[in-house]
Amino acid sequence: MAFTQLNSDKGLTELNTFLEEHSYIEGSHMSYDEEERRKAELLEAYHKKKAAKPKVIAKSMVCLDVKPWEDTTDLVEMEKLVRDITIDGLVWGASKLIPIGYGIKKLQISCVVEDDKVGIDDLEEQITAFEDHVQSVDVVSFNKL
Repeated sequence: MAFTQLNSDKGLTELNTFLEEHSYIEGSHMSYDEEERRKAELLEAYHKKKAAKPKVIAKSMVCLDVKPWEDTTDLVEMEKLVRDITIDGLVWGASKLIPIGYGIKKLQISCVVEDDKVGIDDLEEQITAFEDHVQSVDVVSFNKL
């Protein structure tokens, strides 16, 4: 926008009207207040756009070793007890029996957990609560999906 006739009252009035909304004329920089206002507008637009995106659900695949007390422990029943644990965000996967030695086997079982809903420490506590069957629980692997 070009301002001509700055020697007249009409030209000065046009310039003053323009400067009421802008603190600069072409080539100059915005004032500090305008920069802060612009920054606030951009941040607000960013937060609205970010809030509109669907939230990503963080999941992890966990493999657990569940060790029995002795070789006479019923591992099928132990697996059933472990699989009966139901928590929102927990899905049990494959399992297998792995020989440790001296006729003792351990149960290796995998599961997928939603990180925000299921804590691995809480899951371990629930499994070790079966004191007649479970001696200990170890995390074999923990992978983010």
